[in-house]
Amino acid sequence: MASRLYLSAKNAAALDGELMSTGGFSLDQLMELAGLSCAQAVYKSYPPSKYSKVLVLVGPGNNGGDGLVAARHLKMFGYTPTVYYPKRPKRDIYQRLSVQLETLAVPFTDNIETAISDSNQILDALFGFSFTPPLRDPFPAVISLLEQTDKPVVSVDIPSSWSVDSGPPESGPGANFMPKVLVSLTAPKPASQFFTGKHFLGGRFVAESVAEKWGFDVPKYPGIDQVVELK
Repeated sequence: MASRLYLSAKNAAALDGELMSTGGFSLDQLMELAGLSCAQAVYKSYPPSKYSKVLVLVGPGNNGGDGLVAARHLKMFGYTPTVYYPKRPKRDIYQRLSVQLETLAVPFTDNIETAISDSNQILDALFGFSFTPPLRDPFPAVISLLEQTDKPVVSVDIPSSWSVDSGPPESGPGANFMPKVLVSLTAPKPASQFFTGKHFLGGRFVAESVAEKWGFDVPKYPGIDQVVELK
């Protein structure tokens, strides 16, 4: 049963490679679909009528790119997003995503503590399935703040600081981090077995033949939704 449910870090990376090599998808497309899924999960969990101020924590990799896309969609959905992006890579794709947000007047902040205090909710897009410890500055302090906050946190694919295969670290920052919502992308990862909150899956672009090859199931997505809640 587990092989039908979970996608390991190694296989997740290989599947992304296949989607881009023989599947016809570009990295931009996959990031756009992932970010849209995350934004929709946020809307379903914490609508802008009560949780309009959303802080988006963005890491230096593709998970962070998903967060930048999500921030753009959240702006269009009626939220007031603020982006914390302390380690900005120079790759063109990330710079363009940042420019898109700047064009929409979405602010970037360096003051994480004030930003958390001023927010109604947090989207955690710091690290994804490719994360390997240890955490490097400034992220240990950021993860500690996520552990302490009473604001609801939605994590993208993997709660940041967790191992994709073995879940939360035994000690240090992240050992007590449990977001309220998790949005798995493409397929749930083994770490999701340790998660106890509301769990969504986003990946309404994977062909059943591809899922069969990689050993996971494609659920039935309702209506035009880009996410489905996993019970």
